[in-house]
Amino acid sequence: MVGAGRASRLKWRCRRGMKELDLLLERFVDGHRETLSAGHWPELEALLETEDDTLWDWLQDPSTPAAERFRDLLERIRHVPS
Repeated sequence: MVGAGRASRLKWRCRRGMKELDLLLERFVDGHRETLSAGHWPELEALLETEDDTLWDWLQDPSTPAAERFRDLLERIRHVPS
C-alpha cells in the first residue's frame, strides 16, 4: 500500500495552477502508476519542484539548457498518448 500511496501523492502534486500542466502531468502519472509506485521516478519528484511557468516552457522546448537535467523525463511526459 505504501507504493500506491506514493503514486497518489505524486498525482496530487501534479495538480498545478495551469490546466495544461495538470492534463499532461496527470496523464503521465496515470500511464506510469506501477513504476511510480515502485519508486522508479525520483526525478519526477524533483521536476515537480519547478515553478509552473518554467515547467511549461521546458515542456514546450526540452532542449533548453536549463532543462537538461530533466530532458528525458520531459520528452516522456510530452509523448504520453492521450
